[in-house]
Amino acid sequence: MVERIVLVTGATGQQGGAVAAALKGAGFAVRALVRDPAKPAAEALKRAGAELATGDLGDAASIARALKGAYGVFTYGVYRAEAAHGAGGGEKVSGEVEQGRLMADPAAEAKVVHFVYGSVGNADLGTGVPHFDSKGEVEKHVTARGLPATIVRPVFFMQNWERLRARILEGTLAQPLSSTTLHKQIAVQDIGAFVARVFADPARWIGRAADIAGVALTMEETVATMSRVIGRPVRYVQMSWEECEKRLGRPSALMFRFFENGGFIADPATLKAEVPHPHTLDDYLREAGWGKTT
Repeated sequence: MVERIVLVTGATGQQGGAVAAALKGAGFAVRALVRDPAKPAAEALKRAGAELATGDLGDAASIARALKGAYGVFTYGVYRAEAAHGAGGGEKVSGEVEQGRLMADPAAEAKVVHFVYGSVGNADLGTGVPHFDSKGEVEKHVTARGLPATIVRPVFFMQNWERLRARILEGTLAQPLSSTTLHKQIAVQDIGAFVARVFADPARWIGRAADIAGVALTMEETVATMSRVIGRPVRYVQMSWEECEKRLGRPSALMFRFFENGGFIADPATLKAEVPHPHTLDDYLREAGWGKTT
């Protein structure tokens, strides 16, 4: 059987790394686009069996080189006011939308069999959240190019709790959401597993989009789970919207407003249909080492 090579961007990060690992497990050959192949994270990918392609999401020439012989592409955007500078003397661009174009256009020219774009929940619905709407613009461009594509729209990553781990372990989770607001979450490992299933069944998935979530928990349920796993109480504190914007910035404040006012449409059943045993928040926290230490 001829190896099917999937070019994965962001493979040294959480989402791309989870996708790369799941694809390897499903029998695909992984080619990882990395800026610096000498960095420890890139070397770890190579040891795990990935081929490394040196390049940058802001450099069209390096992307074209990395696409040679590729069966498919998995890529996702990272919102920044200004994207990282390109490398290697190719076309330099800024912004997530432009980076998305620089992946989609050469993929179309290379006639890849399956292009999978990692977007975000509700990106097609005009949320007003800048880093959601930019991904929606990339989705539109992918569609306009006529790529044989699947759009995967995950919700809030469980891994995001790591940023607040120290404070949570001290006994407090502070967020602007009401305590009874449902907050949909997903582990990146399950995004990887879902994407691998999508690549394994192109006839079913090309031309489709899927909003995916692992669980839907209120903030009360979230801190109750954290309390149970770490073995001591975690108190939920609802911060003011003014404090939220001051601490996190306007784009994040807009995102939390979106969560509060209805939030993601993703139904956990969509993920479970392809990944029968997705992570609960309890599963994720224990695997990530949040469990009782005494």
